[in-house]
Parts: sequence; structure tokens; C-alpha cells
Amino acid sequence: MHPPRAYTSRELFARFWRTYLRPHLPLMALAFLIMMIEGSTLGLLSYMLEPLFDRVFAPGGSGALIWVGGAIFGLFLLRAITSVLGRWLLARVNQRAAGKMQVDLLRHLLTLDASFYQEHSPGALIERVQGDTLAAQGAAILVIGGIGRDLVSLIGLFVVAVMIDPLWTLAAMVGAPLLLLPAYLLRRYLHRKAMLTREQAGLRVTRMDEIFHGIQQVKLNRMEEYQTGRFQRIIQTIIRAEEKTALARAGMPALVDVITGIGFFAVLMLGGTEVAAGTRTTGEFMSFFTAMALTFQPIRRLSDLAGQWQVAEASLERVFTLFDTKPAGTRPSQSRALPTPGAPEIRFENVTFTYPDRPVLRGLSFTAEAGKVTALVGSSGAGKSTVFQLISALIEPQAGRILIGGVDVQEMSLSDQRRLLASVSQDAALFDETLLENLLLGRTDRDPQRLSQVLEDAEVTAFLSGMPQGLETPVGTRGSALSGGQRQRVAIARALLADAPVLLLDEATSALDTRTEAAVSAALSRAQSGRTTLVIAHRLSTVMGADKIIVLDQGRLIEEGTHDQLMARRGLYAQLHEAQLRD
Repeated sequence: MHPPRAYTSRELFARFWRTYLRPHLPLMALAFLIMMIEGSTLGLLSYMLEPLFDRVFAPGGSGALIWVGGAIFGLFLLRAITSVLGRWLLARVNQRAAGKMQVDLLRHLLTLDASFYQEHSPGALIERVQGDTLAAQGAAILVIGGIGRDLVSLIGLFVVAVMIDPLWTLAAMVGAPLLLLPAYLLRRYLHRKAMLTREQAGLRVTRMDEIFHGIQQVKLNRMEEYQTGRFQRIIQTIIRAEEKTALARAGMPALVDVITGIGFFAVLMLGGTEVAAGTRTTGEFMSFFTAMALTFQPIRRLSDLAGQWQVAEASLERVFTLFDTKPAGTRPSQSRALPTPGAPEIRFENVTFTYPDRPVLRGLSFTAEAGKVTALVGSSGAGKSTVFQLISALIEPQAGRILIGGVDVQEMSLSDQRRLLASVSQDAALFDETLLENLLLGRTDRDPQRLSQVLEDAEVTAFLSGMPQGLETPVGTRGSALSGGQRQRVAIARALLADAPVLLLDEATSALDTRTEAAVSAALSRAQSGRTTLVIAHRLSTVMGADKIIVLDQGRLIEEGTHDQLMARRGLYAQLHEAQLRD
């Protein structure tokens, strides 16, 4: 994987705007305009207090009562309407942009190779796709909405205040410079806490995913208290981080309160003296004082926007670093070459692969002949499963070449390479969908006659008749509604349905009883006809009839041949075979 780049706050917002907000610019512009209208009503309201006190409340001012009162009521009505419309439009933008970000992120994650998923837990990725995208979009939209409403409110109120008396306005702002240093420090602190909270949220989802998917082992091993304790420690870390974040976010509005109080006191001392002396009217003072009072909430909300943006920035940083993560390979998007139709030969040429903690394949070379059955045997850790992952393009060779049908796999797209393969592993992974959806796997070219034959060959019909909903029966989480043997037969059926020229079998009958194993083995034998088949075998009795048996040891080929040839050599294969017979 290529390491992700570091973003500045400006770069994060620019990318976020360009990719997810700009497509909704018309809606956002309308929402912004409406919220500006809402914000401007506060300035107009404070301005209307001067005629209210100086004309309506003056002797003989009853004639102005209707138009002044009507104007004030109209301002409140306009504020109510614009408030509803502005928030509704921003909610629409938020949901659409967040939905697109989630889909884009999932689509990108599905392009990454297996090594990425070995380093990142499912729970952490779920939290990024779900939690981080919503946190980023929600907070960012609040920031934009706050600027549209609260900043305009402040500007309008400031204009009214300056129109009444610039000196009073300057006095009201006497404490404002005291906010600069605390605002800078709080911004850095909130960013750290927001990142910690998002990381812990990922751990929380991971822990729940592990508990619920492993619920049987949790109960059988009496791990309820142990798992609850681990989960509780994560929750306590999140709680502490959230409490500190809340305290820090509350600190800025509190400072604003103090600064505003200083400003009020200065204006009261200065303006009150002038009103008492008769040089300024009560209406002017009340209009100015109200304008300053109405700035109280907009300033508090704007001061909290820094905290909201830090939440968004932390989430955006986590999301965009995922977008910047690229697959380790350099496969073309369109294949430059493809093998000819039919069962292909598969050849490894001096292939090397090493995990971070250990080498697995050490210059492995072998050939699986076209249309024949090649078995891979060896002790645990010999590299058999790694060979299958390389053929399936789940991982890429670090040295050497893999050729399918004489074509280097590096010339093929990942999709085209995998289209050549059908596989059945000992871990028959099923989706929490219906039986039919687990068979078709998204394919729409459904042939009822072919499907019926496959179900018969894989012995699925033997248990299908006992299911009231038939093929529409939900199989449960990871196929939990089916037995192990039933899950294995479904996996075999969908491999047969794929009708690919290469068949990969990893102990495909390991979970079946003796009678079903015999039937399914016969079906697999028929499926192997005309295909190149590679088999991983732990029970050597299942591959005695293979055309070629390749014996691996510590990532190297040390023997190959038929069962009889290998037994005659009295090497590692013969030793493994005799050990299994003794067991």
C-alpha cells in the first residue's frame, strides 16, 4: 500500500467541497440565501426598536403603533419561514452528499487487495463508511449553515450598531482580542480529541462485530464478562474523550460570555451617561443595546463552529486517507491479453511471497496442466493457501511470474482473471441473503434448467425440499441457518453454476458426511471434466486419483508426481500418507 498523504484544513475542505458539495451548489445557494434572510431579521428587529421607543411610546405616537407593530410581527414571521426552509434544504444536501460519499468509499474499498483487509478490521471500516461520513457531512453542513445565518446576523447587527454610534460599537468590542489565543489552542485540542473519538468508535464497532459473530464461542467458553469488560474499557475511553471535547467546546462560548459582559458594561457606562445627559435618546440606546444583546447567541454559535469543524475535519481526514490508499498491484483496468477459450495451463515461475512476519513462498515453480487435476499437499504453513490466493489475485507475487493459458496475469485486469476461476473452500462463506441470491451472486443470466441440474449435482435438492420457502429461504448471518454440510453444498453449487475453466478446491468436501461426500465427490468429478482443477488436500486419501500431486515444504516444491510415483520414492509425501493412515 502507498502511504496516505497529510492534509491541511484548507485542503480537506477544498476536496470535500469539490467532490461532494459543489454538485449540490444550486440547492446550497438557495439554502444560503434563505438563511441570510433569516440572519438579517435580527438586525432589522433591533433597528425597529428605535421608532418603537422614540415614536410609539412618545406622547401622541399611537398612530405609528400599527405599522411598527406590524413590521415587527412580519420580521418574526419571516424568520420562522426562512428557518424551516433553510434547515430542510441543508438536510437534503447533507443526506445526498453523505449517501454519495458512503457509496464512493465502499466502491473504493472493494478495489483494495487482501493485504489491506488483513491490516484493517471490518468494524473499523464499517465505522469509517458509516460513522465518519455522517460526522463529516453533518458538521460541515452545520458550519456552512451557521455562516449563512449567524455571520449575516452579526454583520447586520454590527451595521445597526455603527449607524447609531461608532464609539459605542468600539467600546462593545474592547475585549474581543482576548479570544484569539484561546481559540487557537482549543482548535488544536479539539482536533486531537476528535481523532481519538473516531478511532475508538471504530474499535467499538469491531468489538461488537467480533462478539456477535462469535457468539457461540463466547457462550461456550464463558467469555461474557471478559468481552463485556473489553467493550466497557473502549466505552470508557470514548466517554472520557467526549467529556473533554464537550468541556473544550463549552469553553469558547463561555469566554464569549465574559467578553460580551465586558462590552455590555463598557457600553452601559458610556451610553448611559449620554442618555442621562440628554444628548442621546432612549430609543437609540435601546436599539443599540438590543443589537448588542442579539449578537450574544450568534457569537456563541459561531464560536462553537470551530469545535464542529474539528469533528468534521477529523472524519474527513480519516475518509480521504482511505480514498488515497491504493492497491499494491499495478493491474490494468482493461486486459492487455487473455488466454484462449478452454481449460488453461497454470504455471508458476520462481514466485516469491513474504508476509511482514515471515516468508511463505521461496521461488516456487510448478505447472498445473490444462484440463487435469493438480493437488497441492504439505504440512501446515507450507504455502498451499497462499498459492490459491495468488491464483485468485487476492494478493500479488512479489517476484516471479504466474501465467494462465500462457498469459502473464499482470497483463490481465483483476476482473478478467477472476472470471476464469470458480472456487470452493473449506470455509463455505455465505451472505445473509436468500439461498437463491447466494447461488447467483448477483448474476442476472439465470437459466432455470441449468440451475436445477447444478442443485442436483451438488446434492442441494436433498435438503431443499425440507425448506418451506425453497430457494427464497434466508440462510442467516454467515449461513448460520444451515448446517455445515448444507453450507458446503451451496458453495459447491455456486461454483458449478459459474462454469469457469479453472476450478479451485480447498477441502471442498471436508464438512460433509460419508454418504453426501461420496455424492458430491462424484459431482465434482463431473465438474472437473474439461477444466483445469487445483486441489488443496489435507486428507491425502481425497487426492490419490489426481493427475499430479505437488508436495510443498516451507514454500518450496520438493516432490511432484502421481500418488504411486510419490509413494515409491519414500519421500515426504509417503511419510505424510503413512502418518495419516496410522491416525
